[in-house]
Amino acid sequence: VQLQASGGGLVQAGDSLRLSCAASGHTFSINHMAWFRQAPGKEREFVAADDRSGGNTVYADSVKGRFTISRDKSKNTVYLQMNNLKPEDTAAYYCTARRARIIVSALRDEKHFDYWGQGTQVTVSS
Repeated sequence: VQLQASGGGLVQAGDSLRLSCAASGHTFSINHMAWFRQAPGKEREFVAADDRSGGNTVYADSVKGRFTISRDKSKNTVYLQMNNLKPEDTAAYYCTARRARIIVSALRDEKHFDYWGQGTQVTVSS
């Protein structure tokens, strides 16, 4: 499975962005997809995750109510809609995928993921 993330950019505080992550290869094996982010000098942190149906999602407290993860199964693509962006959202955003089903709340830990895409940079100016 290969993951290709896109959609990052430079925006102002309060603006919106939508990140995309297209999966290719043996995508039928994927049950969960998620987004993590890493700011300069900081550890990578969880942002949002879902399951194959898209009905179960989990978010980091810092983005809850502002970010929405969704999936277009016909395109094997997961999105991260980011609204009301803040300077502290500045980071490289990584999409990731897991094969086996697991309780969604466990997806906050990056060790549970099998595949990672390259990062897409999001910079929010104040």
